[in-house]
Amino acid sequence: MSCDLHCHSKISDGSIGIDEIISLAKRRGLSAIAITDHDAVAGATRAVVIGKRQGIEVIHGVEFSAYDTARQAKVHVLGYLCDSPDRLEGMCRQIGNNRRAAATEMVRKVLRYYPIVPDSIMRCAAGSTNIFKQHIMHALMDAGYADSIYGETYDKLFSTESGCARVDIEYPCVQNVIDLIHSAGGLAVLAHPAAYANEALLEELTEAGKLDGVEVWHPHHSEQQTQALQEFADAHRLLMTGGSDFHGMYAPTTRPLGSVNVADEVVSQMLTYKTKQLCRK
Repeated sequence: MSCDLHCHSKISDGSIGIDEIISLAKRRGLSAIAITDHDAVAGATRAVVIGKRQGIEVIHGVEFSAYDTARQAKVHVLGYLCDSPDRLEGMCRQIGNNRRAAATEMVRKVLRYYPIVPDSIMRCAAGSTNIFKQHIMHALMDAGYADSIYGETYDKLFSTESGCARVDIEYPCVQNVIDLIHSAGGLAVLAHPAAYANEALLEELTEAGKLDGVEVWHPHHSEQQTQALQEFADAHRLLMTGGSDFHGMYAPTTRPLGSVNVADEVVSQMLTYKTKQLCRK
């Protein structure tokens, strides 16, 4: 059996709902999944309950968007198994408000180039906590201005270097995000560090004793990067996690649920680590 510990639902920027993800996981023969929506915990809390009914283990998770101020770089932090996820709500709201303001400006810029109906974007974002770039692109596809979520039109509008509709979002400091996850009784894991070139940050946070783990297996990691992260985690006794970073049709490449997975042993190690933490308190 295997597990997928990085899945996004319609609560953030995935294309399908929690019930569908759990049903897919059962069809795929996965023993466990983690719902890790961006800057939102409500879906994960609901998924844990649904998972128990459906007979599949769901790990409560969240993926926070954060900022490495020392290197002026974006970073993602996964929070797993929080005892008090309500403590994360304040930061979720803060990031959500910042994202909403940026999305409003992005939509305004997109409408300069494409005369779509703003309500069509809202329909695509129905069920999400916010408007993400994928929702805007979905509306453009529906209106016939694009033939895919990612591609030439996406790059024209939202590429990091020259996107004419791109608006930067203000994110909290990564150290503050990690501290908050720990205060909620959760495990802080640095997400896909090789994909975001966060290797120096990984070393810094590890030396400071901030991290519980690192996401080793990810679709954007090469074999060499995966091996290097495994060796780093082993050397520093960090938990190793991984998953497909599932987004349904909103993924930049084809990657079905469970296409990148980890052994059941990984979940067992997380739970054992969590139990030892509780015993030390």
